[in-house]
Amino acid sequence: MSRNRRIALALLAPLLVLALAGCPSQTTIAKIKEDPGRYRDKEVALRGKVTQAFGALGQGAYELDDGTGRIWVLVEEGGVPRQGAEVETVGRVIAGATFLGRDYGTSLREKKHRTV
Repeated sequence: MSRNRRIALALLAPLLVLALAGCPSQTTIAKIKEDPGRYRDKEVALRGKVTQAFGALGQGAYELDDGTGRIWVLVEEGGVPRQGAEVETVGRVIAGATFLGRDYGTSLREKKHRTV
């Protein structure tokens, strides 16, 4: 291996490790519901269809169905996707979530989402 390739590899390896360390783990709603303690306060990524949604002034909640189960996603800023939308979301799993006086049980406090 040439000297330049070894230097390039030595510089890129730490960047790759940092990039991968920052990625939330992709999981399913069924896995979260089976063992909520394992996921509590951990950042996860989910993908699914919005079955119910409500919100106002950039806040609200929506129910996400990924085919393995359903979970409520709480949104504190950025708006709520429309019912029927296919979304990818990243957030932190929380237990006993309450929003506007309603209890949602194990939920996801959203960091960001995007419509697919």
